Amino acid sequence: MEIVFTKNKDYGKFTVIIYHIYSMAFKKQKFNPENDLGFGTQAMVKNQRLFNQDGSVNVKRKGLSFFNTANNYHTLITMSWLKFWIMVVSGYIVINLIFSGIYLALGIENLVGTQGTDALGHFFDAFFFSAQTISTVGYGHIYPHGIPVSSVSAIESMFGLLAFALATGLLYGRFSRPSAKIAYSKNLLLAPYQGNGLAFMFRLANQRRSTLIDLQVEVNFSYNEDVDGKPVRRFVQLELERKRVSILSLNWTVVHPVDDNSPLKGITYDELVKAEANFAVLLKAFDDTFSQTVHSRTSYQYDEIVWGGKFKPAFDRDEEGKIVLDLGKISLHEKVELAKLELAAG
Repeated sequence: MEIVFTKNKDYGKFTVIIYHIYSMAFKKQKFNPENDLGFGTQAMVKNQRLFNQDGSVNVKRKGLSFFNTANNYHTLITMSWLKFWIMVVSGYIVINLIFSGIYLALGIENLVGTQGTDALGHFFDAFFFSAQTISTVGYGHIYPHGIPVSSVSAIESMFGLLAFALATGLLYGRFSRPSAKIAYSKNLLLAPYQGNGLAFMFRLANQRRSTLIDLQVEVNFSYNEDVDGKPVRRFVQLELERKRVSILSLNWTVVHPVDDNSPLKGITYDELVKAEANFAVLLKAFDDTFSQTVHSRTSYQYDEIVWGGKFKPAFDRDEEGKIVLDLGKISLHEKVELAKLELAAG
């Protein structure tokens, strides 16, 4: 702890101002185990996040058997659309290749109406007959003859009904799953705040046209602390200028003032790097489109902090005077001079 004496010009006396440096900044708030977000005290190393920027938890799981199906539905629902369609189209092609191979093995002569004259032509006849059978279209140009081929086509048609029902259910599940699409600023800014103060802030906005109401945000600051020679992860919930808004119509700048009650008062960038600091953001809101509560998460690392920045306006007005929010400007900011504002002094 460092004691600095400064002269009070108003009263002509000396007052004692106690500045907390790095270690005291972390210890001035009692550690609350309920703030650990479920990660425990395990230290984070090598610049790893608690939450990825897309909100997923940065924990790798292993130990499940290869044929474990516990996460199949979750994987199919949450994977990207590109991966989903690649999987669906690839599965469709592979299944038809398998059944067309079976038809060729049983004899192409058992498929009445084929017109191929060589091996490639026979393959395409069998493949497209399989495609018609699995989708139960059946144009009638080619039809099976004999019990073996008819039995295979019956099995394929039943398999196709089940497969398309499953695909339809997955599509509905992906479209109907309640989720929040929130655009967060790429950086966390340390900016001037209310005159001579400082504050950490980031900005967010709703990417959808839906209306989000009763929004609540929580920001947890985590860092590594050396306890008896062993790194331990600590969590502190930061006090915000505003934790809740009634409706999100434009953008929302979430602000943590660096005042006397802030665990970040007196901290420097080098100390954040040493502690592998992380800021976890948890957002909860009610979406009137889904009529359900939705959640969103993201995180900021110490290397994503702009030390001296100020957000530029992200909305303007059109010719008719209507407010226009530009989501492409959510992260737009400018550098500001913080030389006259000492983070330790507040």
